[in-house]
Amino acid sequence: MKKYPVYSIEQFNCNSVSSDLYINTFKNHLVSHSFIEKPHRHNFYLLVFFINGSGMHEVDFDRFDIRPGSVFVLQPGQMHHWILSEDIEGFIVFYTAEMYNLYFGNKKIEDYPFYFSVQNSPEIVLEEAEINQVLPYFENLIAESQSNQLLKRDKIMNLLDSIHIELARKYSQIHVHEAHSYNVKIKNLEQLLEQKFKEEKSAAYYASELHITLKHLNRICNEILKKTTTEVIVDRVVLEAKRMLLDKNWTVNEIATELGYDDYSYFSRLFKKHTSVTPTAFRLLKKD
Repeated sequence: MKKYPVYSIEQFNCNSVSSDLYINTFKNHLVSHSFIEKPHRHNFYLLVFFINGSGMHEVDFDRFDIRPGSVFVLQPGQMHHWILSEDIEGFIVFYTAEMYNLYFGNKKIEDYPFYFSVQNSPEIVLEEAEINQVLPYFENLIAESQSNQLLKRDKIMNLLDSIHIELARKYSQIHVHEAHSYNVKIKNLEQLLEQKFKEEKSAAYYASELHITLKHLNRICNEILKKTTTEVIVDRVVLEAKRMLLDKNWTVNEIATELGYDDYSYFSRLFKKHTSVTPTAFRLLKKD
């Protein structure tokens, strides 16, 4: 069955540096990639900085207003789409974790607070002074990507890292997901959940696999995510159900089975409990 599209960097004509990095102005990007206004996913990290125009950005069914100073930091696998004004302008960068982590060695892209958890907000809004501070980095990224200077890739990587540092400082001021001793366990939980959420729904299973007690895992989830372990598991299942409901080739029964629920009625009740609408009603609400 056909599913929602998952794009790779190679599909964006990445001739600026290499196939694992893409840099462009947003206006130029839209010239040949208008399909990004339809819901889709990526298998890479995405960074967007808007300096003009307005619109709406929906990320995994959360909506954000776009304005000058809006920055979005998306992780692989997140479903998103845009509604943009004609005068939109800004910068867009794609990159893989492998490329970033190999270049910087001990530093990992996942260590930045906005990428630490899929539960973290993908939005950062910069004030005018902060816009003026980071804008030269993006302008230099564009200039360097179009040049053939010595050590071109080194400069690009260091400019990109400087941008991440500035954004991390801003992000830590406005969001509570700061460095914490529990963060490693949350990351491990999310990685395990990505592999097993269709088959395993028991909080006790995840605690056992992480070699901690269920009580301690619940404490960690409550401290960092303000949710119980069960709520984290169900949230992941419901998110995937929403993503799949956008694809009309899946029936609701098939989605329930794919997500590990042989009892369609139970799945429908679970979905409604967490979204206030049935799966069928959700699909109708999201109909083009």
